[in-house]
Amino acid sequence: MPPGITIAAEAPQLSAANTGFMLICSALVMLMTPALAFFYGGMVRVKSTLNMLMMSFISLGIVTILWVLYGFSVAFGTDKGSLIGWEPDFLGLSGIGLTELWGTYDIPVYVFAVFQLMFAVLTPALISGALADRVKFTAWALFVALWATLVYFPVAHWVWGEGGWAFELGVIDFAGGTAVHINAGAAALGVILVIGKRVGFKKDPMRPHSLPLVMLGAGLLWFGWFGFNAGSWLGNNDGVGAVMFVNTQVATAAAMLAWLAYEKIRHGAFTTLGAASGAVAGLVAITPAGGSVSPLGAIAVGAVAGVLCAMAVGLKFKFGYDDSLDVIGVHLVGGVIGSLLVGFFATGGVQSDAKGLFYGGGLDQLGKQALGVLVTFAYSLIVSAILAWVIHKTIGMRVSEDDEVSGIDQVEHAETAYDFSGAGGGTAPRTAQGAPLVRTAEAAQNKKVDA
Repeated sequence: MPPGITIAAEAPQLSAANTGFMLICSALVMLMTPALAFFYGGMVRVKSTLNMLMMSFISLGIVTILWVLYGFSVAFGTDKGSLIGWEPDFLGLSGIGLTELWGTYDIPVYVFAVFQLMFAVLTPALISGALADRVKFTAWALFVALWATLVYFPVAHWVWGEGGWAFELGVIDFAGGTAVHINAGAAALGVILVIGKRVGFKKDPMRPHSLPLVMLGAGLLWFGWFGFNAGSWLGNNDGVGAVMFVNTQVATAAAMLAWLAYEKIRHGAFTTLGAASGAVAGLVAITPAGGSVSPLGAIAVGAVAGVLCAMAVGLKFKFGYDDSLDVIGVHLVGGVIGSLLVGFFATGGVQSDAKGLFYGGGLDQLGKQALGVLVTFAYSLIVSAILAWVIHKTIGMRVSEDDEVSGIDQVEHAETAYDFSGAGGGTAPRTAQGAPLVRTAEAAQNKKVDA
């Protein structure tokens, strides 16, 4: 029998309550990918908005099909050498019975598979924020397919699959600090080191074109993250998922406040972009740690992540790598912080009896967390860079410089995000000589619009 599937005599009874809960959580996690599209889409310039949205949305199509065909088998099939899984019954999801349960849990295998599918969809979409303005859509789609196959599916097995080396070692990753955020952040770094900087990096203004869209995306991410985190316990029977739900809210609030405080001290203003970024940093950091820490520990995790991630986003200007939308500064750094802080703040009284340094556990758990972080980072960075290099040398990873300057939306999608040609109907007032009358301030403002 496949791992995690038990025969009827051994299995608990299917729980309608937990099954329904997990289906709702799966839908919430699915919402996070369009939410990410809005979050990233508002942060780019107008001429790249649609491309940024599509880089997230295409993951919903590609990764879904690959997950059904073989991804679920690689991630959660019978362990092969502690590195990958493989289970013929999972190929095409064709050998799974309707009422077969996942391991000792009381939810169907299908429900677990679709919940994990939404994680697989979101993770490569996270990478796209680092590559804004300059990547061919065909090349990106190919990269998503290859990266999911060679990086995400195996790493998910390491962390969550029975027999995976990190799982067996005792690396704690409640909902994706290593498998999702460090994995995606390291991949982003690997790709941008290959494809290089945007035209005008550190010279031209590259401000977000729609901060309301950014805030909408951040709010929807916050909402969906409750399914992402609380759902990862796969049920509601013992209160652990409830603690994770509370810790998700607490850490996110603390990180947002910490980011804003740092921003005010450092730059003299509380910005909406800072509030949105701080919230996401807190969500990232609590993802691996929230099932191990108390609510007070969650405040500490969020506060540390808010300050350190705010500091980290400026590293791209110091070191010269063009991480367009701060995937490295928020997701990589936030994932590392959350994963390592498990080794300090784990109480031993929530998801497991593992204790961190501050609760008498010594350095043992911290060492395990550090190894999980290091190996995931190195593997994803190296493989992602190789994939990007191969694509770049074959079909080409980047659009031409002229196409990048003129706007990737028109070049790659033959559309623009906003059409103002039909706005403001009626007849414009005119001067005595018949010329259109435009208020001076309005005309001056229009000249300043940054496409």
